[in-house]
Amino acid sequence: MSRIGQQPVAVPGGTEVRIDGQTLTAKGKHGQLAVTVAPELELSQADNLIWVKPRSDSQRARTLWGTSRSIVDNVVQGVSEGFSKTLQIIGVGYRAAMQGRSLNLQLGFSHDINYPIPEGIEVRCDSATTIVVSGADKQRVGQVAADIRAFRPPEPYKGKGIRYDGEIVLRKEGKKK
Repeated sequence: MSRIGQQPVAVPGGTEVRIDGQTLTAKGKHGQLAVTVAPELELSQADNLIWVKPRSDSQRARTLWGTSRSIVDNVVQGVSEGFSKTLQIIGVGYRAAMQGRSLNLQLGFSHDINYPIPEGIEVRCDSATTIVVSGADKQRVGQVAADIRAFRPPEPYKGKGIRYDGEIVLRKEGKKK
């Protein structure tokens, strides 16, 4: 039995959820998202709770049960509260700035990097060394943050680069004479 799958998904106030067969559509203050669950699972709604249950006791249904429940929870939470990731830029001369709908990064290369921001994602620079990526879709927010981090991941000797807020970078000792 899936421990996560057994728990219902609570729908907060101000969020409208509609179940149409295998598709769940959620609408809230941060936009609208839809997710389709596998045919081995069934969705049901009672009061302000959404239940994800397997149709049979097959291996595939039990495998998808907890994952699908978590995805449904992320959709409901995303449209009501949203998700965000904070990135820190560490290094002398490294900085970020917004230019319209693109992010301009100066990361010690011979050229600036202009990263176009995808639709549905908001990026803001609170300071020259802090980037906040936010949106309703948890997967897209994480992917955009990972794409930005990939331009200059933190290196282990001086710790320079782009890292997630709170990320611990294991440091190595340099050469000795």
